[in-house]
Amino acid sequence: MMNLRIKLLLCLLILTSSLMAQAVRQVDICVYGGSSAGVIAAYTAKKMNKSVLIIEPGKRLGGLTSGGLGYTDIGNKYAITGISRDYYRRIGKHYGKFEQWIFEPSVAEQTFHQYVKEANLDILYQHRIISAKKENGSVTEIQLESSAGGATKVIRAKMFIDCSYEGDLLAKAGVSYTVGREANAQYGETYNGVQLLNKHQFPDGVDPYKIPGKPESGLVWGISAEPLAEKGAGDKKVQAYNFRICLSNQPDNMVPITQPEGYDPTRYELLIRLIAKHTPGDLNGFLKFDRMPNNKTDINNNNAFSTDMIGMNYNYPEADYATREKITKEHELYNKGLLYFIGHDPRMPEHLRKQMLQWGYPKDEYKEFGNWSPQMYVREARRMVGAYVMTQANCEGKEVVKDKVGMAAYTMDSHNCQRIVVNGMVKNEGDVQMGGFGPYPIAYRSIIPKAEDCKNMLVPVCLSATHIAYGSIRMEPVFMVLGQSAAVAACMAIDNKQAVQDVDVEKLQEVLRLKPLGTNATAEILVDNDDAAHVEVKGDWRRETKGAYGPSVYIAESGAKSIRFKPEVIRDGTYKIYTYVPKQPGLSATTKINISADGKTVKQVSYTAASVRVEGQTSGEWVDLGTVKLKKGSQAYVEITSEGADGVVVADAVLFIPLDQI
Repeated sequence: MMNLRIKLLLCLLILTSSLMAQAVRQVDICVYGGSSAGVIAAYTAKKMNKSVLIIEPGKRLGGLTSGGLGYTDIGNKYAITGISRDYYRRIGKHYGKFEQWIFEPSVAEQTFHQYVKEANLDILYQHRIISAKKENGSVTEIQLESSAGGATKVIRAKMFIDCSYEGDLLAKAGVSYTVGREANAQYGETYNGVQLLNKHQFPDGVDPYKIPGKPESGLVWGISAEPLAEKGAGDKKVQAYNFRICLSNQPDNMVPITQPEGYDPTRYELLIRLIAKHTPGDLNGFLKFDRMPNNKTDINNNNAFSTDMIGMNYNYPEADYATREKITKEHELYNKGLLYFIGHDPRMPEHLRKQMLQWGYPKDEYKEFGNWSPQMYVREARRMVGAYVMTQANCEGKEVVKDKVGMAAYTMDSHNCQRIVVNGMVKNEGDVQMGGFGPYPIAYRSIIPKAEDCKNMLVPVCLSATHIAYGSIRMEPVFMVLGQSAAVAACMAIDNKQAVQDVDVEKLQEVLRLKPLGTNATAEILVDNDDAAHVEVKGDWRRETKGAYGPSVYIAESGAKSIRFKPEVIRDGTYKIYTYVPKQPGLSATTKINISADGKTVKQVSYTAASVRVEGQTSGEWVDLGTVKLKKGSQAYVEITSEGADGVVVADAVLFIPLDQI
């Protein structure tokens, strides 16, 4: 009897210690991944009175947005809504502007922490998923390990949102996904699969062999011996990764670029051969050298040989954590080695070496990480195969979904996937840049799994899209928009005790429209020239799509013409007015605008062409027209006229922002 008691006591002790080793947390919503989408999703859910936990495998919030990608890929500002738009306005406040899309990594990170502080968000750093448990088609809990060591943790939640770049949560939960490029035939596309095109391409005649002209000497580093497949054929190859590199040219803020561990100059042989064909005048010939505030950079890949480590990331999407860390380190050392090579290898032209030596790593960025970003640019990893798959047809407007929870507007963009030999010459394959279309809707069904896969998960980053459609959608501002939409849907599903597949999308859209900031703050009023119900056109205006905010812009060059933008005012208040001015050659020196708060009394203002300063990857800029007091239901308007114009007048969009949001 005593032995039995002792055994029972031992079992109880073992069970207790096991439970202690596996700390259990229970929340309404678990957000996996502290990316830009993850922070905005968690903030949204917390503002909707849900308990939320962010799990961040690393030690820094914001993903690529705070990890060096400061020269924001936008496509069209019209597509950026809600809290995502608010984020770039907060960045703007830091720099003394209305909006700012070009920024330093530290400013981006600080801005994300504003949301963390305002919502009192709970964040679990340095933990990563190792398993997921499902019951009746829903994830009930996930198990985490600490990358810093220590006990495992169990997180239980009613809803899970996968905001990782890799899709690790969806994979552990058994949600369908794919990696690589679909064949064109699979979804009736033309730009998917194998594509040997001209952008970021080697000129003819660059020899691929270690000893030029001698195949028996072997291939130069970075070139694959794999033959070129048929155009449009599918494969498991992944577009290249790199780092978005932040450097400084301020002497008092520079850490010298030194030779990294394992440095091997033979890895950069193809750069020498490329330059021999055409020597550029500056570093922009092979580095996309975009300038950030305070004398810093966001350097991206450019030309045939650059920061993209082509073909070295195929295993990354599905690799274990140790292998991923190794691949990430290899990319870091390749990028650091390239910078060192440019500045120090005697075969580099002297003027390029001197230019490179003017730059160093910034002392005031990434202090905890040796002044180098901890976030590799994982352009694409897993992609969910969900309830709906976004394709090229969606990008081009040939198929338009009704369950919109966000928009995309960027070019269908894939970086190169492999470097091979074609007709005895080195060539890159996989780079696609096809645009020319306006903003298009992203389906709610593309951020949820198929019902048979999982009923309580949303995936705003590794969403359901083909390789080429994902190339258009995969922009940081869009991820934030989708993160907010996913969070609202998760809250609705909890409140209604339903699966994410059963969420009323029309009600979801209404919440996003009426509460764009996730709070009860008065929503701003946007009147676009394509909004026929709120725009009155007089005279013969020309409609164009290039450079427009939204689908189009109206242009006039002479004569008595006007366009009246009439806001639907649903709440009294003082509003700041802006009009959007896209880049246009020959813009009139002065554009006159009439403003009326009541439809009767008119105040005339104007702006000058000299005041319109457009920066970054954007088509135009918002111009401040002053403030106006508006009453609910008033007949207010803003009227853009061609009166007295000596050049082009544009009428694109007018924005009314409650003064308490400025």
